[in-house]
Formats: sequence, structure tokens, C-alpha cells
Amino acid sequence: MKIDKKYFTTFFCLLTIFAIILASHATVFKRVIYVFAGRDRLVPIYRVQTEEKRIAISFDAAWGSDKTPKLLEILKKYNVKTTFFLVKMWMDKYPDMTKLIAQEGHEIGNHSATHPQMGNLSKQQIIEEIKSTHEKIKELTGQECKVFRPPFGDYSNTLIETANELGYYVIQWDVDSLDWKDLSAGAIYSRVVNQVKPGSIVLFHNNGKYTAEALEPILKELIGRGYEIVPVSQLLIKGDYYVDRNTGEMRKKQ
Repeated sequence: MKIDKKYFTTFFCLLTIFAIILASHATVFKRVIYVFAGRDRLVPIYRVQTEEKRIAISFDAAWGSDKTPKLLEILKKYNVKTTFFLVKMWMDKYPDMTKLIAQEGHEIGNHSATHPQMGNLSKQQIIEEIKSTHEKIKELTGQECKVFRPPFGDYSNTLIETANELGYYVIQWDVDSLDWKDLSAGAIYSRVVNQVKPGSIVLFHNNGKYTAEALEPILKELIGRGYEIVPVSQLLIKGDYYVDRNTGEMRKKQ
């Protein structure tokens, strides 16, 4: 059977474009491999199944610290304890601020050493990123960190498996304030209070331009609704659990 060169050329071009797209998105490419290879897809914890009105608020810190004291002041005013996910290079630059966050009673989470795309790293590279940060947290605060948040929310099966082997829970979020986009305080407030529900994990950044301005009215509203706000590790299910692969919800095994 004779193949029309025109159709062959079109098919080859489309195949080439598809290959380029996959190659330029390593995480997507790996997930495609998982599907075709039959490998189970693992997901981090995005939220926690609970009937109690409990949520966790978290702050990621990779650069800047000048707005952090105001956040701590507001959190102290409302007697709220949260989790600050810190990058090692941030702690190297701001050791006193790291200590202050811990002294104020907040949980310190591991946010990697150099803020890389964790989904692209080898097992050994992941171990180095997590362990070096773990040691820095312990050195500055005395805390034995157990929660890890991958930079950019980027992950792979290898990351989750390796973190679990190191005794870590891999944590994402189900409510994104988008404060890193410099949204107005009002917009941040609306996003958070309209999306929160029992078991939510809220994402903020320690140096967001309007984060501090939005934080106080958010706390007022959520506390007024009867929510208890706790550090991430206190929200997690103790004992046997599984993570729903469709929703990322941490659920208790029956």
C-alpha cells in the first residue's frame, strides 16, 4: 500500500511537536511513563478528612524577611500557631528570624535546601535537599521536622517515596491565597475565606506584599466561624491513613 507523503509528513510533524512538549515538561513526561508502565501514582497531602472545624495555615519562606515580624505579631495577637516552611538558604541568611519564629511557638517545616524543582531530582539529590535542611532546622530551633513542602508544588513518585522513607509527610495545600501574585488584601481575604472548609491547608508566603494586611481580617473571620487553626502536623491523621489519589485528601483507613 502506497502512503501519501503529505499525510506521512503531517503525522511526523505532530509526533515531533508532542515529543518536544513532553521533553520540556519533565514532570508531565514522568507521569505519562508511570501510566504506561503501570506504576501507581503517588500524591502529596493537600487536605485532611475531618468533621471538626480545624484547619492549618502555613507560610512558605524562600526570600525576604522584613514582613515576617508583622505576621508574628498578628498571629500572637490571636493566639494562633502555624507552620512556616523554610528553605535552608533562607535560614542561613536569617538565622535569628528562624529562631524567633520557633520561639513564638510555630512549627518549622522543611521547604528544601536550595528551592529546586524537586520532581526532577534523583533520589540521592532529594535526600541531600531534605536532610541538610532538617539538620539546619534542628540546629537553629531544636525541632525534629516531619513535614516537607516541595518548592513550586513540584513532586514525583521518587520524591514522595524518599520523603516518606526519611520520616516526612509531603504537604501541599487546597487553599492558595495567591499572595505571591501581589493580589490586594481584599482579594486574598476573599480567596481564603470563600474556599476554606474543615481539614483545609492554607498557603501563604512570609514576604507577600499584602499578606500581613490580609491576615488579621482572615483570622477574625475564621475564628468567628468557629475554626480552630493549628500547625500542619497537628491537623494530620495519627495512625493508619491513605491519601486519595483524586483529591489529595488524607483519610483514615477503615
